[in-house]
Amino acid sequence: MTKVTMTVNGKSRSAEAEGRTLLVDWLREGLRLTGTHVGCDTSQCGACVVHVNGAPVKACSVLAQELEGAEVRTIEGMANADGTLGRVQQAFQDYHGLQCGFCTPGMVMSAAALLDENPKPTEAEVRHYLEGNICRCTGYHNIVKAVMAASGQTVEPVAAE
Repeated sequence: MTKVTMTVNGKSRSAEAEGRTLLVDWLREGLRLTGTHVGCDTSQCGACVVHVNGAPVKACSVLAQELEGAEVRTIEGMANADGTLGRVQQAFQDYHGLQCGFCTPGMVMSAAALLDENPKPTEAEVRHYLEGNICRCTGYHNIVKAVMAASGQTVEPVAAE
């Protein structure tokens, strides 16, 4: 076991890791940050997306020890300083961009990365960017609306049911 130290959500954090420990497991088990979900363990579903040094990374595809000293942001670090939901999280709530919630952390992290790269994406660009994230519940329509709304673009409100 090796002690691994990273800056996670703005704070220096350390935990032990075997050489084969994936970042997702180090976060969940070592740091008890369970918002990052384990979905497929094969880098297909996107439920484990976090930001590493500002870039979206599937945390099931990288070893924790490889990221010694890295800056990592997880879904727990997406809220505003006062604890209220961040703009992407709030848009997902406002536009019903979640149902069961399992894919939501990865979707939010991917959406935030997209908006960092492209502050005003088209609907087609949003759909293309989120192709690496699988959602079994929503049909993606409201997820796309949420990302568009988080970008500050006008989006039709979700109809009341």
